[in-house]
Amino acid sequence: MSELVTGVTEAVREAAVKLRDAGVPPEALALFIPERRKLLIRRKATMQPLGEVWRLGTLLVGTDPSAPALFVAGRATRSAVRPYPGNQSVSREERRDIAAASLHGGYPEGTAVNFDALPVPLDEPSFTGLAPDLPLGVVGGELRVRWRAGAPLDGAQTLAAYLAERVELLAHPPTQDM
Repeated sequence: MSELVTGVTEAVREAAVKLRDAGVPPEALALFIPERRKLLIRRKATMQPLGEVWRLGTLLVGTDPSAPALFVAGRATRSAVRPYPGNQSVSREERRDIAAASLHGGYPEGTAVNFDALPVPLDEPSFTGLAPDLPLGVVGGELRVRWRAGAPLDGAQTLAAYLAERVELLAHPPTQDM
């Protein structure tokens, strides 16, 4: 295993262990399955559970330290009952349908559900073949995280530094003195 792969795998594993030990509650990870028809039977949109993750900004980290998993965050919703359609914008109605799909998928109301996440295989060919529209990229033999797609990777944080910072924020949120 290369030094790059070992470093990334260890950073992801360490993040999962620290978040678990700090008692940070994970969020759900699911596959969105849109509404479809089979013959004359209409199937509601639903979410198929894929596991649990912690959201660390633009990345998601799997909860099992023995099998480290890294994802580029997609979209997220909270499970909710679908009220009757109203005179809302089309995008608002779509968001309501997605929230109802997560409820239909078995998630309790109010549960945060991440979907459309892109798994990042923890191997050298995957790292070197990352698309430029992703927040991850390799520079100088290190996997780096940029804050927006297309931004230069030269000044971006390493994955290990990014995860350590985000884990610290989740595990020990800053307090506000008023």
